Amino acid sequence: MKAISCFAILCASLAWSQTTPPPSAPAPDPNTVVATFPEDGSKLTLGDFQALIPLLSETYQPVAQRDPDKFYRLLALFKHAAAAADKEKLTELPPYKQGLDFAILEAKARFYVQQLQLSITISDDELAKYYEEHKEPFRRIKVSGIKVAFGAPEGEAAASTANASRVPKKILTEEEAKAKAEKIVADIRGGADFGKLVQTESDDETSKAKGGDLGVWKMTDNVPDVLRKAVMGLDQGQVSEPIKQPGCYYIVHADAVTYAPLSEIKDILFDQLKREKAGNLLKELYDGVKVEIPKGDQAPAPSEPKK
Repeated sequence: MKAISCFAILCASLAWSQTTPPPSAPAPDPNTVVATFPEDGSKLTLGDFQALIPLLSETYQPVAQRDPDKFYRLLALFKHAAAAADKEKLTELPPYKQGLDFAILEAKARFYVQQLQLSITISDDELAKYYEEHKEPFRRIKVSGIKVAFGAPEGEAAASTANASRVPKKILTEEEAKAKAEKIVADIRGGADFGKLVQTESDDETSKAKGGDLGVWKMTDNVPDVLRKAVMGLDQGQVSEPIKQPGCYYIVHADAVTYAPLSEIKDILFDQLKREKAGNLLKELYDGVKVEIPKGDQAPAPSEPKK
């Protein structure tokens, strides 16, 4: 597979924001000359330059895209050096002839692979089937939770005087909080009403006021990994084991499980499926090649590079 990855050409699809250009800004004329090369008298038009960019190797394509002027200078340098090489007939001599032959082979192979990728088509039915098979990462779970705190809450000592008239809540140790959380989980799995337990047992006043509602969670949400893993592993109606967090244990309940609709993630899945198809094409291409390589004593020893 390493050889395949080296051979693969990834066609980048750039999404441009389409806006209506003002009348004073007509589309650039592809026949506009963007560079002239006095040494050989040739000219490069905008149309030829734009057609060349997708065919460039990964070394030069970023240069052409980000800094066209720099690329034009590189092209002038290549023209100058190539003319000097032709004058000395370097490409007719080894090892330069072999190097040129290889460069031509590599370029032809890249063009062929790129054309294979451009020929990939994906029907609506294929995309719909792919969605059903790959929608799991796009789960959305409506979550409710119960928080069982342990240790003294921050600022409790400072607030103790002001709240002297109120009945203080028993402060649990970590072991007591864990035991309480485990009993709540057992009660819920035994049929107890989760919503009622939120009101009587949760120490999260914010979510408690909303019936324990913690919102709709997605795989990409910025939440602690241990919480995300616990939530995303639940089926609808299931409750998690107690999850330790700083100063508390959380019990989460999957109220409802849905998935992002295909219309919302269509572009993501389209690109993903296209990459998979391209990978399969490249694998078929690689698996189809034949080469005979001498083994053992028959293999010639590599020559030392000339110094």
